[in-house]
Amino acid sequence: MANLYKAVLDQIPTAAIVVDKSYRVRYANRAFKTFFSSTLRERGSLKHAVGCREPVRRCGDSVKCAYCPIKNLFADAIGGNGRAFRNIIMRTGENANVALRIKVQPLGKFYLGIVDNAYEMEIAREMHSAQDIQQRLLPAAKSEQGVPYSFMYIPCREIGGDLPDVYQCGGDTFGVLADVSGKGISAGMLSAFVRAGWDRTDPSPASALRKLSAKFQELNPDETSYITAVAVRVDRGRGEIHYSIAGHNAPILLKSGLGIDEITMNSPPISNWMPEFAYQDRLIGYRPHDILVLLTDGVIESRNEAGEQFSLERVEGILQRSLSAEHFIERLKAALTEFCGAFDDDLTAVAFDL
Repeated sequence: MANLYKAVLDQIPTAAIVVDKSYRVRYANRAFKTFFSSTLRERGSLKHAVGCREPVRRCGDSVKCAYCPIKNLFADAIGGNGRAFRNIIMRTGENANVALRIKVQPLGKFYLGIVDNAYEMEIAREMHSAQDIQQRLLPAAKSEQGVPYSFMYIPCREIGGDLPDVYQCGGDTFGVLADVSGKGISAGMLSAFVRAGWDRTDPSPASALRKLSAKFQELNPDETSYITAVAVRVDRGRGEIHYSIAGHNAPILLKSGLGIDEITMNSPPISNWMPEFAYQDRLIGYRPHDILVLLTDGVIESRNEAGEQFSLERVEGILQRSLSAEHFIERLKAALTEFCGAFDDDLTAVAFDL
């Protein structure tokens, strides 16, 4: 029966630990060990349970032990009426300071400690880790080779559903911008799938889209899941832009001295709606000093307090007054912040100095 109780306690998300009057741990459930990156095996001291790194054998032998918040909490319970509660700040196994709500109450001749918010803290920690991974998927801040570029990436939540990418292949510069359905964690997972499933060795943007669509079908997605994407290949030797679109906002080309050239292409998103759609490459020429812009619909459809959309016209107006890709991105970010204040969708744009 004792093993059954332990098995049940190991499945609950609340972190729990049982300690005797000598600060010996009689039991700690899985949530507690996971949260504190505990080195505790079966039974041991409070030191092992919370991952303390003080070079002493017993809990309490170090001078610093007098300042240990969790040990002092149990000491208050043991020396008082058997109950204690407080908010404490301490380091977990990842050396991160976290605020914990811990209460201690008597359990026969032992003392039960419950971390009220361990589950929420673990979720927050996982979210921070996912956010860090997603940030690493972003392209470098500036181009070290190929076509110079600048980009803006503003997720509306901790995890975003937009994925910009810039890379070199065969001497040409490639730009990809994808926007996936949903928001938050599910969107972040789908955007990571796009990064993993995109073939960076394929010289054809359309072929890469078709390959991504085939891999997406293997996920057996429902009708609410989809990916919009735009991909370009800049051939500086020929002064050409090869592009393909999957249900995404079309690229915008500012032609020096000639104004804006809006590129059009009707094609569906990557989804199970039209799984066999054959995406095609198209070609447009450019001249030195032109600026090429890729952006997500979050930029155009952002609204102010009056419900007015930021609009493609405002984007093009900013682009026409910009001196470079970097200048455009800076002005766009400032204009969006002034216009909207807060954002309810991910905002991403990539601009290339041709």
